[in-house]
Amino acid sequence: MIDRIKVFKQNHIRIESGGRIIHIDPFMTDESPHDADFILITHDHHDHFSPEDIEKTAGDRTVLIVPEKMREKARAAEKFVGKIVTVKPVGTYSVDRLEFETVPAYNIAKPFHPKAAGWVGYILCLEGRRVYVAGDTDATGEARSVRCDIALLPAGGTYTMNAKQAAELANVIKPGIAVPVHYGGIVGSVSDGEKFSSFVDKDIKVVLKI
Repeated sequence: MIDRIKVFKQNHIRIESGGRIIHIDPFMTDESPHDADFILITHDHHDHFSPEDIEKTAGDRTVLIVPEKMREKARAAEKFVGKIVTVKPVGTYSVDRLEFETVPAYNIAKPFHPKAAGWVGYILCLEGRRVYVAGDTDATGEARSVRCDIALLPAGGTYTMNAKQAAELANVIKPGIAVPVHYGGIVGSVSDGEKFSSFVDKDIKVVLKI
């Protein structure tokens, strides 16, 4: 499955599973694939919720999934998708046969992503595996309690964990595969992936996608 996960700018992740395409937080897309069966948004910052990029990514039947507190803001993208579904920060969902859980995503000692905002990470249940897309978060208690097979963790610092902190979270939750994201563009440097890899325990496979 890891070969069917692509990472683009910031937290834009594309996953192909079971003949369906899932995009998370499409941003600054270079093409207009219109291939998404699902688009999942972690929160409403411009580099995660971009109606312009949703338009490029979505088709007529795309399901747009957003945090409940984004209900009104999500209307900016409703004309590009088939329907919008809202989710709470803690929940288990089945939407058009896509099974997933939500995990609160927030900062502990920074003001950028307050817990009260109700933003989320996602654990996607795909092909018998649990794929954790953490969103913009620190190593919170909820994040440290995640159990998953593949973890995509923000490592660029400033607004999220830095490379070392993200690696420390990976070492706690112990996925089989860890993928750093959200670096090398607006935040972080291109070397953050290698830094992340150097701090991750050797029994966890690190795959660099950026």
